[in-house]
Amino acid sequence: MDFAILTFLAQDGLTTGAIYALIALAIVLVFAVTRVILVCQGDFVAFSALTLATLQAGEVPGTLWLLLGGAALVCAKDIVTAVRRRHAARIPLHLLTHLSLPLLLWALLGNLDLANLHGALKVLLTLAIVIPLGPIFYRLVYQPAAQASVLLLLILSVALHSMLVGLGLWLFGAEGFRTLPFTDSSFMLGDAMIGGQNLLVIGIALLLIVALYLFFGHSLYGKALRATAFNRNGAQLVGIPTELAGSSAFFLAALIGACSGILIGPITTLYYDSGFLISLKGFVAAIIGGLASYPLAAGGAFLVGLIESFASFWASAYKEVIVFTLVIPVLLWLSLTTHHVEEEH
Repeated sequence: MDFAILTFLAQDGLTTGAIYALIALAIVLVFAVTRVILVCQGDFVAFSALTLATLQAGEVPGTLWLLLGGAALVCAKDIVTAVRRRHAARIPLHLLTHLSLPLLLWALLGNLDLANLHGALKVLLTLAIVIPLGPIFYRLVYQPAAQASVLLLLILSVALHSMLVGLGLWLFGAEGFRTLPFTDSSFMLGDAMIGGQNLLVIGIALLLIVALYLFFGHSLYGKALRATAFNRNGAQLVGIPTELAGSSAFFLAALIGACSGILIGPITTLYYDSGFLISLKGFVAAIIGGLASYPLAAGGAFLVGLIESFASFWASAYKEVIVFTLVIPVLLWLSLTTHHVEEEH
C-alpha cells in the first residue's frame, strides 16, 4: 500500500466516519431523552438525499405528501383532544400550528420552477420538508407510549422503520440516486488527491458537532434537555415539559439526519432502503459510547468509518462483518464494568 492509496482510504474513512458520528450523536440524544432506540434515524438521511435529488431533477418530492399526511394526523389528534377537554377555541391555533408550513411548502413547490431553482434554495426546501417529520413521528408513534418499556419502544421503532421503507419504495421507486456535488475542487498532497467535497463534508460535520456541544453545554434549552436525559421524573418536578423535550429531541435528530443526507448524497448512491445500514453503523458507534457519552460515540464513529474504509480495501466481502463485530468486545467490556440498573417506572 503506497501513500496515495493510504491517503485515499483515510479521507474516505474520515468522511463516512463524520456522517456516522452525526448519526451516533442523534441516536444517543434521542435515547437519553426518550429511551427510544431510533432505528429510523438513517431513514432521515436517505429521505433527505432522495428529496434533494428529486428537487434537482425538477420534480416535487414524495416526502412532501408524507409531511402533509403526518401533519394532518397530528392536527386531527390535537383537535380531538381539544374537543374532549372542551377547549374548542384552540382549534384554529392547532390548524395554524400544524398545517401552515406543509401547505406553504405545497404552494411553493407547485408554483416554483424547480428545474432552474438555485441549489441553496433546494437545500433549504429539503430541510424544511424532512426536519418536521421528526416531531411528527414522535407525536404519532412514541408519545402515546412514552411510559412503555425500552423493549416496546424498540419494537415501535422497528415497525416505524419498516413502514418508512415501504413508503420510500412507493414515493421514490427502487432506483438509486446521487445528488449533485457542492464543489468539484481538489488539490494534490504529494501523489495523493484530496477531494474538496470530502473536506466539505468533514468540515460541516465537525461544525455541527461543535454546535451541538455548545447548545447542550451553554444554552438553557440544551440544559433542560440534558436534565430530562439525566432524570426524567426530576425534570418534571422542576417544571420541564418532558413531552416538549421529546419533540425537541426528535427535531434535532431529524435535523442531523437531514443535514447528513445532504452531505453524503453527492458521495454515495442512496436507495429508499439505505437508511437501515446507515443506522446500524451509527448504532455501533453509539454502543461504543455506551449510549450515553457523546464524545465516545463521535470517536467510535470515526473509528467505524476508518475500519470500514480499510476493510473494503483488504477484505471487501467481509467489511460489514468486520464493522459489526466491533460490537461484541464493547458489549463484553460494558457488561463487566457496569452495574445493572432497574428501569424507572
